[in-house]
Amino acid sequence: KMTQQMRDLQLAQARKPPGPSSPNAAKRLYRNLSGKFRVNYTSFDEGSLAGRGEKEKLRKSYLFQSNAALFEAVELQDLDRVQELLKQYSPEELDLNTPNSEGLLPLDIAIMTNNAPIARALLQAGGKESPHFMSLESRSLHLSTLVREAEQRVNELTAQVVNEAPNTDCSEKEKQLKAWEWRYRLYKRMKAGFEHARVPDAPTNVHLSVASSSSVQVTFWEPLSVNSAVVTKYKVEWSCSPTFSPRLGEAVIDKLKNLHFTIRGLVSGTAYYVQVSAYNMKGWGPPQASVPAFAIPSNWREYDGRAPRRRGQAEALDHLLGQVKTVHQHCVCHEPCKNQPQSRKHSVSKSLKHLFHPGSKFLKTLKRGLYLTAIFYKDDNILVTHEDQIPVVEIDDTYSCLLMQDFLWFTKVSCMWDEILWLRQCVTVSQSSCSCILQTRFKMLLAISQMQGLLGIQDLGQVFFEPVKDKQGNILIVTLKEVKTNQTFESVRWVPICKLQTSRKSVSSPEEPTALDTLLISIQDKLAYHQRSSHALSPGLYLGYLKLCSAVDQIRVLVPERLPNILCHVKIRSNPNISREEWEWLQKMASVEEPIPAEPEAETSQNHFFQELQVAIKELMTLVNIPLQEAKDFRLYSQEVLDFGGQVSFLLLLPPSDDVCTAPGQNNPYTPRSGFLTLPLQIFELGEER
Repeated sequence: KMTQQMRDLQLAQARKPPGPSSPNAAKRLYRNLSGKFRVNYTSFDEGSLAGRGEKEKLRKSYLFQSNAALFEAVELQDLDRVQELLKQYSPEELDLNTPNSEGLLPLDIAIMTNNAPIARALLQAGGKESPHFMSLESRSLHLSTLVREAEQRVNELTAQVVNEAPNTDCSEKEKQLKAWEWRYRLYKRMKAGFEHARVPDAPTNVHLSVASSSSVQVTFWEPLSVNSAVVTKYKVEWSCSPTFSPRLGEAVIDKLKNLHFTIRGLVSGTAYYVQVSAYNMKGWGPPQASVPAFAIPSNWREYDGRAPRRRGQAEALDHLLGQVKTVHQHCVCHEPCKNQPQSRKHSVSKSLKHLFHPGSKFLKTLKRGLYLTAIFYKDDNILVTHEDQIPVVEIDDTYSCLLMQDFLWFTKVSCMWDEILWLRQCVTVSQSSCSCILQTRFKMLLAISQMQGLLGIQDLGQVFFEPVKDKQGNILIVTLKEVKTNQTFESVRWVPICKLQTSRKSVSSPEEPTALDTLLISIQDKLAYHQRSSHALSPGLYLGYLKLCSAVDQIRVLVPERLPNILCHVKIRSNPNISREEWEWLQKMASVEEPIPAEPEAETSQNHFFQELQVAIKELMTLVNIPLQEAKDFRLYSQEVLDFGGQVSFLLLLPPSDDVCTAPGQNNPYTPRSGFLTLPLQIFELGEER
């Protein structure tokens, strides 16, 4: 055993690397190794922490420099530089509301030098005045102190520069002297600006309107004269008394991007008086009463106690659909689905057959028939098959039925992409029927399922408002969907639209373009239509123009190209609510044959509403190219206000009864200018719902 231990010891010694040749070399080796070990050790935890600390220090230093740069830009009155810094950094990164060593904020310097553009830019970014200036006296004292200390520093540096011999130190003192002379002039200018300023005038165009049954909204403009000092905030006060005694409440508005305020929590049917005043560094200016002098919170529905048209409709439709599904749950059409597991032994052969079945792949060319194509796009790219074709599947190669009825039915099905399998199972019962319509619609459902399966996605998007046809008898139903996320699709890939159009031109016949050629030529227009049809109106009250035209198999409605999901319209005002008083006045106007114009002297909400309507009607008549003298025969739809989500509402302007819908062959002397199109009424209704 001892012998074995000696052998192990000798073997271990033989494996050791040769040691240093001298004691000094050993010490150097130890220092080097220990240094390396220390570096390696800290690189995993302490080193990474130290690295993060250094990065944080650099970041803080960089932000400190940007804060100093902002102060410098404001002092130099460099508006472009101020706007650049506000765009590049957030208010927190700039320390926008952290005072400097003199107790000043950037906004203080801007308003005391009366630099209105820079002050407005800082206010819109969230800039505030220094909290040290609690009174006029404190601001005046602070400015006097800054001027005195700067003057004293200038005198000291001047004496040093004059008495000392020229040297490097003297050159540095001269630089300091110039800097302090500039700062002394700045402080004197700020002090003079403060002393010459006065409180601002009252705000202008203070308008009061009814926002709902429990709120009123006041809008206003800046004072005509701010008296040499920028307005930094406004105060809105309200009361049930015209003398504002007692005052019910007040609100200070320091975010000046939009000069309006909504007073909420009011009592319906009660008159409220409102006034607004402006503030600058010299204090609050005089208040300005609103026009009209008071407003009564209400809504047009209170006129006859009418409930919202759509209340409970969505829930009722969901309940009805649930009932239909329950009835069909045990229908014989679902039996094949129940027996499906029994045919498991044939699954392999069926799947192999499915791979070679012509209906299981996208089509490359069109024969005479009805087809479905799905356009998915993202930015300037479009989804195509591996053969660089837009995904197309066949619906029916012997199509001969009336297209418009089937097409409109297909558009309704597009609201239920997730229910296609269930619809197929229900329609299967009638498949053996001799009805051409049922046969075609069942084939439509099959084509939808096939497209969903090949793409690996259920939602095929929105149906374009009309099919694409060619002279060879091909008809394309087109669906459009914008992809905004990194979504995965099967059997397809992304290519630029321009590349697809170029490659298609090289193989197509320009004399007789197929439906696919026509689709590619007009694809940009269709994508633009799809994007515009999903845009929403900004909140407000609008005046819409309802104009229909009929054909043999459909009724179409006139819409603007820029917003095809909305009627032709102009905006009346930003407040979507119509008060009870306004609606009552509208009912009276609608009941007389010769409306009596409102008195211009009467500052009432009804008179203001009348003026808004006059302006909107003139603008709308110009928009749709109808002479203004013809407007006397038009009428406002006075049965209801059309509400859309509570933020958008519509009044409808209707042509004379005989001209609401133009019949086929009927001459329409007033055709709208370019920028309009007519949609099938059912398509318009679906787009409106979306």
